[in-house]
Amino acid sequence: MNETVQDKIARLLKNSGRTLSAAESCTGGQISHLLTTVSGSSSWYVGSVTSYATRIKEQVLGVPTKTIRDHGLVSGEVAGAMAEGVRKLMKTDYAVTTTGLTEGGDEWGNPEGTVWIGVAGPKGTKTKKYHCDLGRKGNIRRFANVALRFLASYIESDNK
Repeated sequence: MNETVQDKIARLLKNSGRTLSAAESCTGGQISHLLTTVSGSSSWYVGSVTSYATRIKEQVLGVPTKTIRDHGLVSGEVAGAMAEGVRKLMKTDYAVTTTGLTEGGDEWGNPEGTVWIGVAGPKGTKTKKYHCDLGRKGNIRRFANVALRFLASYIESDNK
């Protein structure tokens, strides 16, 4: 049987006794949905913030207004700050985040289908830019899967 990425994350976290949280903008809860399909996820998955509104990114996740103003909502800087913010808020070992455009472009030149993914953990924060053109629903599904694969890779490298 092939292991799903969420099953792999579950195995890695259960084996290490570590925990995970998420902050999602453009994926609107899809990452959380995928993680909670794994039986026993409550032992390692703490929760999430769906931060569609800019003020939630700022007030709940602690993303500095200046970071948003200087780099735009769809940026590695914002994805990283979201990851650090939700990790601190939820007191978890790891965090994964998404901020992007499932449809339409933005004033920063990001085209439709652009996402920045952030992961944070004991070894710091990393970000990754990804682009696809699968329409709104397809982009959400792909963004969530790519984010989880990025997170799994980060956790694996942290465990070495």
